[in-house]
Amino acid sequence: MTHLFDMVNQLFAGAVPVADFLWDFPTNFEWYANIPILGNFSVAILLLLGGSLYFTIKFGFVQVKEFKTSIKMLTQKKETTVGTSQLAAFLISMGGRVGAGNIVGVTGAVTIGGPGAIFWMWISAFMGMATAFGEATLAQIFKEKKGSEYVGGFTFYIQKIWKNKVWIGTGMCILYLLYNMLSIPVHTFHVFTAASSIANEMTGRTTEVTEPLYYVIAIAIVAIIAIITFGGIKSVVKFSDKVVPVMAMGYIVIVGLLIILNLNKVPAFFSAVFVGAFKPQAVFGGAFGTALAQGLKRGLLSNEAGMGTSTQAASIADANHPCEQGFVQALGVFVDTIVICSLAGFVVTAGAIWENPGVDWETMKLDKIGTFLTSIKALVPGEGALDTVVFIFVVVAFGLFAFTTLLCDLTYTEIAANKISKSKGFIFFSRAIGALFFVPLGTITVLAGLQLDNLWYVSDLINVILIFINIPTLIVGRNIVMKAYRDYKTGGGKRFVAADIGIESEVWSKEKSNKTA
Repeated sequence: MTHLFDMVNQLFAGAVPVADFLWDFPTNFEWYANIPILGNFSVAILLLLGGSLYFTIKFGFVQVKEFKTSIKMLTQKKETTVGTSQLAAFLISMGGRVGAGNIVGVTGAVTIGGPGAIFWMWISAFMGMATAFGEATLAQIFKEKKGSEYVGGFTFYIQKIWKNKVWIGTGMCILYLLYNMLSIPVHTFHVFTAASSIANEMTGRTTEVTEPLYYVIAIAIVAIIAIITFGGIKSVVKFSDKVVPVMAMGYIVIVGLLIILNLNKVPAFFSAVFVGAFKPQAVFGGAFGTALAQGLKRGLLSNEAGMGTSTQAASIADANHPCEQGFVQALGVFVDTIVICSLAGFVVTAGAIWENPGVDWETMKLDKIGTFLTSIKALVPGEGALDTVVFIFVVVAFGLFAFTTLLCDLTYTEIAANKISKSKGFIFFSRAIGALFFVPLGTITVLAGLQLDNLWYVSDLINVILIFINIPTLIVGRNIVMKAYRDYKTGGGKRFVAADIGIESEVWSKEKSNKTA
């Protein structure tokens, strides 16, 4: 078994230097790296950040103007016969956005760039809300109907915007499916991490992957994922409706409790964030550019604004106007980063375990989940039942974050697969390869005590390629979004008709509008 996995790992070894080069380019050249501040940012991050700033200005700070509207869209009750409700689509996207990265990624940003990274994370989220509005609106405009469901996303609108070239849409879809499938084992690993942390806390010892518990966890993960996935999009909608709100609120309540128990540390937290944003502590290297780069990168990668990966969820909603779901998805960025990520930032910053002389900080900071969990314990006053309860609740939340992201990836795979073929056989195949091959692959690597590091690099490689394609596409399609936004503002609540802004659409036709009216 070990030999087989080594062979698989080596098969993808070539992706490692390419992924590193593209993510770091051109910071991997000395002449560029020596440029003050700018030298910390790769082209990929500049595209995400620059695009977000551009869309914020282009769309007239839509994230501020329509913030109340986005909340209204989520709270209104509306019967849907095709697709899902806007709230259901929002919850699915949150299941994907709010993942293990909200804890592990934020912890990494703070341990490398210091608490000041959180400030720049907030900045990236604010501007990223405009990007999310733009890509979600395009996903709605170019969605397609399939029976009683809608399908769409960035693989659909990329084809339309680039002169409706079928090979572009199909190629992007294949690339995205590869990216999603190769990300699945990573999320499976995080689910295992949460389960083992709970077991270690309950038993007071380090459990081994050879113990029966791990095999039970593996079987449970595969079985539950398969049952939900083969139920189709509507099955995932039902699961997300029930689990995502509980998951998010439970985490918010628990960390909120920690904040209450440590109210005396709140002023110091904000001081560390705002001061550290421009003058990081020496323990984090003291480099302003590092705090800036880490915060922006973490925020942009966590909320997925500009990467296109959450647009599948935006496309399946039954909205009265494409911009409505754009507002909703912008709110998703706010909740993911400004709320969820900030809570993790508070835990790590207020825990301040780098100041604990009993902690080997240089070693500890390499273990991100370990750093976060140690910070949790540092914030619980005293030891005893409360310590254990809070710890377990947070770890359960971490596991649910990873699980919903895993499930969301499989759902996005099915939605995107419709770009290639809407046949039942092909969709069944897309479900099977994800739920019955890549999920088990993730469990087997854990049971074998291995990590297919090179497999993760392939995922990173495709990730950066998607950014290089999606952001320029959004820039090219910006005027379509602007026309749709003007139509929304002047329409007085009427259903959107694509022809009114010069776009052809079977979903948003005049006939469908009249029927709805």
